[in-house]
Amino acid sequence: MPAQATNVRRAAISALRAWEKGHVYMDSLIDRQAAKNSLSRQDRALLQSILSAVLRNRRLLDFWIGKLRKGKLDHETRDILRVGIAQLLLLGIADHAAVNETVNCGKLSVRGLINAVLRQTIERRERLLEQAAELPVPERHSHPDWLWKRWKKAFGHNKALALMEWNNQPAKTFARANSLRPDALQTIEQHERTTPVEGVDGFFQLEGPPPGEWIKHGLVYIQDPATRHSVELLAPNPGEIILDACAAPGGKSALIAAAMDNQGEMLCTDSNPKRLPRLEENLENLGIDIAQVAAHDWTKPAPAEWHGKFDGILLDVPCSNTGVMRRRLDARWRLQATDITSVIETQKLILKNALPCAKPGGRIVYSTCSIEREENYDVVADCISQNPDWSIQNDHQAFPFKDQTDGAYAACILKS
Repeated sequence: MPAQATNVRRAAISALRAWEKGHVYMDSLIDRQAAKNSLSRQDRALLQSILSAVLRNRRLLDFWIGKLRKGKLDHETRDILRVGIAQLLLLGIADHAAVNETVNCGKLSVRGLINAVLRQTIERRERLLEQAAELPVPERHSHPDWLWKRWKKAFGHNKALALMEWNNQPAKTFARANSLRPDALQTIEQHERTTPVEGVDGFFQLEGPPPGEWIKHGLVYIQDPATRHSVELLAPNPGEIILDACAAPGGKSALIAAAMDNQGEMLCTDSNPKRLPRLEENLENLGIDIAQVAAHDWTKPAPAEWHGKFDGILLDVPCSNTGVMRRRLDARWRLQATDITSVIETQKLILKNALPCAKPGGRIVYSTCSIEREENYDVVADCISQNPDWSIQNDHQAFPFKDQTDGAYAACILKS
């Protein structure tokens, strides 16, 4: 096996150690390690595959380690064993490559231990898999117990189980053809590795990453079909003045501009000024020229000049991300039950501060990538109860176990 392959395992372990110590997202760590180690596209894909398998199956891997090794392990050695066992029991990587290259990642003092555990994994593979099948549901599917209990109460046993199974599958890649580029749709349709998403115009499932030229020329934007629900409820029209209040990195802004045929006015804001350059770059690359970009924290009141200005407002608010845990591998381990309570207060405040910015007869779409009722319908209903001049026109909740897409919520409220 080439020396470069060793770097992939070392990079995976380095990323896991960095992830454990801080709040750096795994996607950023993959990019960082790929650049640091000058990984080829193939080796980067292997790195991502290993890291994804370890994070998705963390509890299960630790169960197997407990069966194979009694006694304490230092954090780095545990991560090395997670990487090795994930290759052997989850990814189907050749035994000799998984063992040899992973053992070499350890310090000399622990290489014998790592080698012994991985050799045992091979010898006991069938029994280890049988034991995993007998585990309690949240341990078998590597979710926190509190999430399993919460979802089982909200959705029932079978749907909660289906949700965890969904979260543990590799996320599919979807692209939306940019209707503002005249040749985009035909180019994508003619590509052999694209499949139209049934019932969703302009969206395609991709096999592998999109061709670089598509991104370079703004022909596509990578986004899940569930992102469209909020924009469809907003129903922006050419010539209107629209606010996308939590806009970065710009996926929903792009959908809005396409629906407006690039005619009218858009204001795209985000609370973090550091995200604005990427937002501007994405909008420009997609050929959107009706948008202005500004920094604003919507937990604070809006500037007076924005009051009564907008025909439509999209609020894609911060949330628990429970609808996108298939994609955001960090979320299930970072999220605590108390975080949902605290984010609800933020969501209510953002919605409250946006209300004065709508014109009479205007509309606001409140959206999340959450599947928690408390963050979704309950927030909107609470707002309506305190503001009788507003009413709910329509809402939509997408569930992974029902719609086979990311989970997402959107509600359109109207000002009388």
